[in-house]
This record gives sequence, structure tokens and C-alpha cells, in this order.
Amino acid sequence: MKILITGAAGFIGTNISMHLLSKKHTIYGIDNFDNYNSLKLKKYRIKNLKKNKKFYFKKIDITNRKVLLKFVRDKKINLIIHLAAQAGVRYSIINPNKYINVNLLGFMNIIFAAKKNKIKKIIYASSSSVYGDSKKYPVKEDDNLNQKNIYAVSKMLNEKMAETYSKISNIKFIGLRFFTIYGEYGRPDMFLFKLFKNSFNKKVFELNNYGNHDRDFTYIKDVNIIIEKLIYIKSQNHTILNICSNSPVNILKIIKTFKKKIFVRVKYIKKHQADILKTHGDNLKVKKITKYINFSKFNDNLFKIYSWYRDNKIYKL
Repeated sequence: MKILITGAAGFIGTNISMHLLSKKHTIYGIDNFDNYNSLKLKKYRIKNLKKNKKFYFKKIDITNRKVLLKFVRDKKINLIIHLAAQAGVRYSIINPNKYINVNLLGFMNIIFAAKKNKIKKIIYASSSSVYGDSKKYPVKEDDNLNQKNIYAVSKMLNEKMAETYSKISNIKFIGLRFFTIYGEYGRPDMFLFKLFKNSFNKKVFELNNYGNHDRDFTYIKDVNIIIEKLIYIKSQNHTILNICSNSPVNILKIIKTFKKKIFVRVKYIKKHQADILKTHGDNLKVKKITKYINFSKFNDNLFKIYSWYRDNKIYKL
């Protein structure tokens, strides 16, 4: 199968590309190499992917409809996995226009390209941030949404766009509400890799809200398997799924566990206005649809990911 993966130089894009390449799919990866995160890291990921002869990469910005349409048409794509987006909850407060342009206009261009080329399925990234701070946990796919920032609003609107076009086109959509994905090739701006980097560089790690956050950490290798299964599953017009372990972990407890083995200096600071206190998703729906039930436990992976990070020098630059 010929699969287009947008945001292929990103954390999830890199991992799902590697996984699907191992299953003998042909992967066409695109990315605009935005400098929100390390360009060196993105190029490093793509360089590794290019070692597989069935991976093809082109630098494309999804906001450029003309270039995107030509690429999709020429490559005769069968399926789109749309992961490209402007990430970052806090940055959305500083530069909201970029989220509107990339996350909304970009997604519209992806839908248009699929419709124009008769592509029948789009699997796209949403986010657990659409729930905001809930009053009950775990949150389910049909619970009320309460966005706290423009990033979350853009993801909610992506879901609305997919819902609308699933009714007026022949495209099936599967929206993935990701809950704190972690693992190899992870984003350097996320909690774990910031913790690792500060430890390596002997710098102070600033812990927001004094560590009083709970996060539903979900291992990237679980995500890979779920997405692979969703490629083949006959879906409804538009399906929304929580991609989560249903097993939240307290951030302060992670710090205490890490410090027992690895030295790091921690400064405890107050809560940031954009932060959500807790994420905890119900994963019964994704288990039922994919039959995947053996989600990884965070504590089993913490030091394994640390060892991987330690052995990949580019992350410590």
C-alpha cells in the first residue's frame, strides 16, 4: 500500500513510518521542517528513514495546496495518515495565527487532496487537549469538550471538519485523540526529554505546578500497532478514538522515581495558565475496535527510554 504520512519528520510520524516500513508498505513522507523544534533532529530522523528504500521524502508545506495536490496525484496515494500540525499548547498563546493557518487550512488542503484523488480513508491526529479540565475521569469520546487554548480549539475544529466531509464525500475519517505519547525519537520540548537533557547537562529542571499533574502516558509502540490495525479496519464515516493507556501517572512520582537512579536538580514552580491538571482517557472503544489490549506500563519503560536517549547524542545537542 502507498501511504502518505504528513509530519514525517516529527516524533509520531517518524515512528509510524518505521513501523509501517517494517510491514513492507511504501511510505511517502512530507514535512516542512518548521523550526518550532530542532531542525537537526528532524533531519536526523529523516536520514534514518531514508535508509529504507521504500521510504520517499519531499519537503512540502501542507498550507501550499497546489504543491500538495500535485504530489498526491503523482504518487497515486492509497491512504493518508495526517500528523502534520503546529504543536505546543503554550506557543498557541503567543502565536495563535500559525495554528489557524497550519492546523485548519493545512487540514482542509489534505481533505481536498484526498477528495480530488479519490482516497477513501484519512487517519488524522487530534488531541486529548480538546477535553480541557474535565470534572470526571476517565474521559470518553462522547463527553463534553472544553478547550483551554487555541491549539485545542484547532484540533476540535479538525474533528468538525472531518465530521462534515465524511457526510459529503466518500472519505472515511478516523480521528486520534492522543494522550501524552512518549518514547524513542520523542519531542525535545516534552516533559521526559526535557528532564533527561537537564540531567545530562547538569542544569536545573523546572517542574510546573510543583509536580501536581497527572498524565495518561501512552507508549509510541502501542500507538504504532493501533494505527496499523486501523488501516485495515472497515470504519464508519467518522470515528473518534482516545489513544491512551487509561493509566495516568503523577508527574511528581516520576521525578522521585527518576531521582533514585539518576541525578537531576529540580526547581518547583507554579502552574502555567495553559496547562491542564490531569489527563485520563477511557480506551475501551479503541480496544473494542482494534482488539489491542496490552498497553505498556509507564514504569516499565522510563529507564529504557532514558537509556535510548543516553545513546543518541543528537538529542543532547
